[in-house]
Amino acid sequence: MSLDVSPALLEQAERGEVDEAAFVDCVRTSLPYAWEMISSLVAQLKVDGGEFADNQTPPPDEQARGQLLRALASDAIRGALQRHFGVRLAFQNCHRVAVFPLDPSVDDTLARFTSVRNQLLNQSPELRDC
Repeated sequence: MSLDVSPALLEQAERGEVDEAAFVDCVRTSLPYAWEMISSLVAQLKVDGGEFADNQTPPPDEQARGQLLRALASDAIRGALQRHFGVRLAFQNCHRVAVFPLDPSVDDTLARFTSVRNQLLNQSPELRDC
């Protein structure tokens, strides 16, 4: 399972619309490694400024790697995180997470980061099986 959904949140979903803050809290508690990674990158971007902040350190284990994959591969989770933190998320390989401000002035940088060319250039034998 991707998320540890409380009975109350599941009941809310069964009734109709879900409070996004409750969903974000479910993501925070279910995927703590991914949450901490994204939170720290958002903080780094706010402190350092610049066009983006990214992580290039592989996760410590498969559980952490799985959290990143679940958080960033799910449109619902990824979208909720982007709205919550007010950023755009990008993802390469199995660990390179980047946060970009919503500012359109970084659109070209985001496009380069997520390009086919940069995906290929960001490959290495160590990451082949990640």
